[in-house]
Amino acid sequence: MGIRLKDLSKLGYRDNVARSLAVALVNKYCKHETKERILAILGDVLGNPEIYKNNEVWSKLAEQLSPTLVEKSFTSYDLLDEPLAYKTYGSKHIETLAKQQMNLAMRLPVTLDGALMPDAHAGYGLPIGGVLATDNAVIPYAVGVDIGCRMSLTLFDAGEDFLSRYSHQMKEALKEFTHFGMDGGLPFVQEHEVLDREEFRMTELLRGLHGKAVRQLGSSGGGNHFVEFGRISLQADNVLGVPEGSYAALLSHSGSRGLGAAIAKHYSLLARDICRLPREAQHFAWLGLDTEEGQEYWLSMNLAGDYARACHERIHLNLAKALGLKPLANVNNHHNFAWKEELASGQTAIVHRKGATPAQKGLPGLIPGSMGTPGYLVCGKGVGEALCSASHGAGRAMSRQKAKDSFTQSVLKKYLSQAGVTLIGGSVEEMPLAYKDIDRVMQTQEALVEIQGTFMPCIVRMNKE
Repeated sequence: MGIRLKDLSKLGYRDNVARSLAVALVNKYCKHETKERILAILGDVLGNPEIYKNNEVWSKLAEQLSPTLVEKSFTSYDLLDEPLAYKTYGSKHIETLAKQQMNLAMRLPVTLDGALMPDAHAGYGLPIGGVLATDNAVIPYAVGVDIGCRMSLTLFDAGEDFLSRYSHQMKEALKEFTHFGMDGGLPFVQEHEVLDREEFRMTELLRGLHGKAVRQLGSSGGGNHFVEFGRISLQADNVLGVPEGSYAALLSHSGSRGLGAAIAKHYSLLARDICRLPREAQHFAWLGLDTEEGQEYWLSMNLAGDYARACHERIHLNLAKALGLKPLANVNNHHNFAWKEELASGQTAIVHRKGATPAQKGLPGLIPGSMGTPGYLVCGKGVGEALCSASHGAGRAMSRQKAKDSFTQSVLKKYLSQAGVTLIGGSVEEMPLAYKDIDRVMQTQEALVEIQGTFMPCIVRMNKE
């Protein structure tokens, strides 16, 4: 026998969630009970919810009516009086607010070392382009919201003339085999072993995010995320071991989609609950890696990073297959991530790179400019005072809002036409003139990386903002 919402209102149910839950439980478990019996039980649950909290049928309703209060324990911390010293690259081209954010990070009691890359600009918590080493603590907002955001470059066994001869086919492939934006995914099924990972069953949060991860596999976000075809000119004796010359290549930039964003939100709020800092530093709340919460975040962050890699792998595989291209080599690297690494002092630390590229000695990496300027294949030099890091791009010279106020769509189209670039989607927020000069950025970090090749975009696919 079913019941109606007005029956519940007469009993005294005022909470809409509780009323909806009550109706659902009745429909599922009370099909053979009389209405009078159902109303009697519901009235008793409302009046005495504590009695029903262990009941197999009514426990969820009882908990909704009378939530169990869990006393949260937290620890308060003071900041250091002065920031620890750190190295800044390209200081005169970095805005003051980014430096202030980095100074604040260097006053955390868990901070061991830090560095600021030449593409740095203000962010939330740690600035974009900030590198921070901490003592057995991970800071969700020093990793960033888009966990494991990364670059991936595939070189194909085709010369640069492929780009002009098959430009139409590449444009159509980009439209058909990529998806951008906050919602949805590709219209055809994507498979990858990452979806079968045990971690998806290890926490309630990850169990609830598995369906979204399945739907969004092989897709990209909004903002400055892109998938683009271009030509790469490799130098002799390069880090990839590929013969010198110019090749058709595919470059992509995106992260862990809704999976990473949900992990970041959940654990950043949790960190702020248990790690109390002065108001100006609350975005730097951390989770100790010797705690259950810290271990959960570390597990979830690493899964999100592997999921981001899987998205790029699907993008590159789908496009290569559609165009009949054979990959020769691939380079990919995270930013917005944290690693356990040994510092120059010999101490083991948690190194956060929020918008910074790992640049250990001999490690290949990618530093893009903008859709109208070169990007670079590099090899790290392993500089200790930079925490073995380099910039992750040119870095913004204007905020997104200032770019929208400063440029029009027609100006963007004219600029890209003169640069020989075709844009599918995109917005004036990503106008190349809204970014710093990539060549000047590279000059300021010559000590950190060695250039191995130059990539020029030709056909760019972005989200339609």
